[in-house]
Amino acid sequence: MEKRVEFARMNGLGNEIIVADMRGRADRIAPAAAIALNADPAMKFDQIMAIHDARTDGTDNYVSIINSDGSPAQACGNGMRCVVQALAAETGRKNFLFETVAGILDAHEHADGLISVDMGKPRFGWQEIPLAEEFRDTRMIELQVGPIDQPVLHSPSVVSMGNPHAIFWVENDVWSYALDRFGPLLENHPIFPERANISIARVTAPDAMTIRTWERGAGLTRACGSAACAAAVCGARTRRTERTVTVTVPGGPLLIEWREDDHVIMTGPAEWEFSGTLDPATGQWMRNEQGAA
Repeated sequence: MEKRVEFARMNGLGNEIIVADMRGRADRIAPAAAIALNADPAMKFDQIMAIHDARTDGTDNYVSIINSDGSPAQACGNGMRCVVQALAAETGRKNFLFETVAGILDAHEHADGLISVDMGKPRFGWQEIPLAEEFRDTRMIELQVGPIDQPVLHSPSVVSMGNPHAIFWVENDVWSYALDRFGPLLENHPIFPERANISIARVTAPDAMTIRTWERGAGLTRACGSAACAAAVCGARTRRTERTVTVTVPGGPLLIEWREDDHVIMTGPAEWEFSGTLDPATGQWMRNEQGAA
């Protein structure tokens, strides 16, 4: 078996993604390889999207997701858009059906190059998210940062979009909060037994909001597609917004629609940066020559 695999370095609104072609192979990208890749400033990334052969009839591929700290991730909306663009460029197809740990995802590349991904149905039960203790109403749970009588952040909405999310609603500019300081503490709070993605969200109109996210296993990110979906769903669920919302992340806008059939559709761009080969066991990599496919 050929040791090295092809990869494409891509981004979804600045969410740095490595799409690795693991088709036709039985091995996996090792956690140590992901950590080694991320340690290289030229390859620092948020997630690796590893494309494997299909496991289930009717699907095109199985996609495994690895965070920059080597841990597995259940969902990555921006990464899925990058996978769609890479495979659409390779095959000329526009419609795909992928299997992930979080379930089956339908995705489509539009004529204008934007990509829609069906992120599935949100889950609101405390055991589904999961939380360490029972909260009957997950639109708002008891969790805060700062003094008890004057908290900096408090009462987040929580939801699973295939991965756990906590959305803290704020009135001020989302950039006025030290998310780099609060994020690691909240990600690893005991209330989240599987850790959580932590977002600060400010509603700016019935159909618009701005968010910043500390991504579980990756840290501060310019974009987190599943967090944008989580914020949009929680905004509608708490009657802060409508069911179709433009969510602006540091990297740009995503259109999120929470359909009446309960599925969440995320639409946004993906961008190719460069390609190369890597060793899935060690993380050693080589960039293709300029202009190489």
